[in-house]
Amino acid sequence: MGFMSFLTLICMLNFHLLQIFANDTLNESTLETYIVQVDAPDGLFTQLELEARLGRWYDSFLPAVTAGDSNEGKRMIYSYRNVFKGFAARLSAEEVKAMEKKMGFVSARPERKLSLHTTHSPNFLGLNQNMGFWKDSNYGKGVIIGVLDTGVFPEHPSFSDEGMPPPPAKWKGKCDFNLTSSCNNKIIGARYFNSFDDSPLDDEGHGTHTASTAAGTFVKGANVFGNANGTAVGIAPLAHLAIYKVCSVSCSESDIIAAMDTAIDDGVDILSLSLGGFSSDFHSDFVALGAFSAMEKGILVSCSAGNSGPFNSSLSNEAPWILTVGASTIDRKLRATAVLGKGEQFDGESSFQPSDFPPTKLPLVYAGMLNTSDRQLPFCTEASLNKTDIRGMIVVCEVGSTTRIAKGRAVKAGTIIGDDRAPVVAAFSSRGPNWASPGILKPDILGPGVNILAAWPVSVENNTNTNSTFNIISGTSMSCPHLSGIAALLKSAHPDWSPAAIKSAIMTTADVVNLAQNPIEDERFLPANIFATGSGHVNPSRANNPGLVYDIKPEDYIPYLCGLNYTNREVGTILQRKVNCSEDSFGSAAQTYSRTVTNVGEPNSSYVVEVVPPPGIDVRVEPSTLDFLEVNQKLQYQVTFSARLNSTANIGYLQGYLRWNSSKHSVRSPIAVIVR
Repeated sequence: MGFMSFLTLICMLNFHLLQIFANDTLNESTLETYIVQVDAPDGLFTQLELEARLGRWYDSFLPAVTAGDSNEGKRMIYSYRNVFKGFAARLSAEEVKAMEKKMGFVSARPERKLSLHTTHSPNFLGLNQNMGFWKDSNYGKGVIIGVLDTGVFPEHPSFSDEGMPPPPAKWKGKCDFNLTSSCNNKIIGARYFNSFDDSPLDDEGHGTHTASTAAGTFVKGANVFGNANGTAVGIAPLAHLAIYKVCSVSCSESDIIAAMDTAIDDGVDILSLSLGGFSSDFHSDFVALGAFSAMEKGILVSCSAGNSGPFNSSLSNEAPWILTVGASTIDRKLRATAVLGKGEQFDGESSFQPSDFPPTKLPLVYAGMLNTSDRQLPFCTEASLNKTDIRGMIVVCEVGSTTRIAKGRAVKAGTIIGDDRAPVVAAFSSRGPNWASPGILKPDILGPGVNILAAWPVSVENNTNTNSTFNIISGTSMSCPHLSGIAALLKSAHPDWSPAAIKSAIMTTADVVNLAQNPIEDERFLPANIFATGSGHVNPSRANNPGLVYDIKPEDYIPYLCGLNYTNREVGTILQRKVNCSEDSFGSAAQTYSRTVTNVGEPNSSYVVEVVPPPGIDVRVEPSTLDFLEVNQKLQYQVTFSARLNSTANIGYLQGYLRWNSSKHSVRSPIAVIVR
């Protein structure tokens, strides 16, 4: 489901949007981006007065405008007002030295170029080499991740088996590569399920990208057009990969079912599916059926939520036994700034940032206006653009399903790390409520899915060396393998945990605030609701030590499924055995619910409940304290919901949360209540 997620400004042939003119004695090559701190201007001002004065105050530190040079102001990149007083600007070393003599100057230093890892996402997730959770989990050693996708390019260095142990004794899989490719201790199995294929080789790139995101090994010098340069690595670099090719341009349900069936027999521990379709009842959703069977065998199934956001009820893979993954940004941007004729600047992102743009300004055109009968033209597909004459134009394209880097053409600005608004819910990430089962909150979790760098089978830069090629694409297809890798780390660290326990640990320890410690935002930079974030953004290190988990056995789903008003046959289809719902009624109108938690933390521990109820709803929890005496002890509590008298709560979905707190742990569960 990967695709470029940002509105991209495209230029065919040569162009230059960002014009930064220095004075006559300076060349562009002598300028660097400096971060400058200054004192606040003297005097007492109202907030509005200070805002206005700061701009002039900051401008006073810049070099004097050269006569006739109206573009000198473009030297200023950012004006800071809250974190500290100061700005970022393009300056020469000589100009900074002159600036140091001005009253109010504090300090200035060049912007640092930091070393990056994979898509920077492991580092963003708190995974650091030779320390912490990555080390404690042994990088996922011994765990097998099955990837259902478009196949794999096994010769890529991300799939080197240097330092990898042999497959576990339980492995029963096969390798269907021909004589030119082979499996190893990293890719321990590769199968194909499309009748039109004769190999698991990846012709699309999508599968290579997702597999390396989940469990690729360390590869130095990874970049795309020089951007995001660093060491590429998957989330679980010592986990094994089992590849199941079920897609090319599209994915057939029959192939998917066959692959899931085979993977269960082969002995995988995690299944990663970056694919999906329409929402449907679970008994007719073949991915849900396959996932239930996998779950019964102890296999966690991680699936992408879909790329149909930001619209409500746009989810795929909604079953409660599936880990449904939405997409978010990370704190890195491949910033590209477009400057219009009147000087207006628009920051976007592009990995294609050549350094030889001439200063010529070019006309701006919306692709959809070039041929209104071509429905693909607004999305700037290669086939559509080839039918038009857009040489010398800057083309505005809409977000679409195109995944390749060929869609991105924008101006230089470079890789920037430190966006404290991250994570932000991606605009394309599908939202709840859960159509198939409104009582189950989906998506479950957010993970990195915007501008993710990972392995690719061919060079997007037209290089001849295909042994070290990468691509940057976006989608919930990218966030899904991040969570698959995290699940593998947890399985390695806690081999006795069930899929439900792993899922619970991930969800109850999720972050609900961004790096600035404000509530996670959506694409509008407004606080994201519960149907965009699910339980929040994954925090791998906290998931490794959750304190309590909500474990569940396969048979525990029977009352729930009966409560969906499924027939005995329909429930039996899911469980693959006869069921009598008259004996296992869930009671869909119930207002009191029982929940069981298992202590996986300290032997002697006490948890006190904290409740933030949805507006207009009373939430009572009994007991309000849970006292554990030993590890793996189970305790039960009850939650009762009731509407407050004279409540003015709005009709619709209301949200709150319930959290169990101990001296060392915080176990949070979101609450969503529908008022009709």
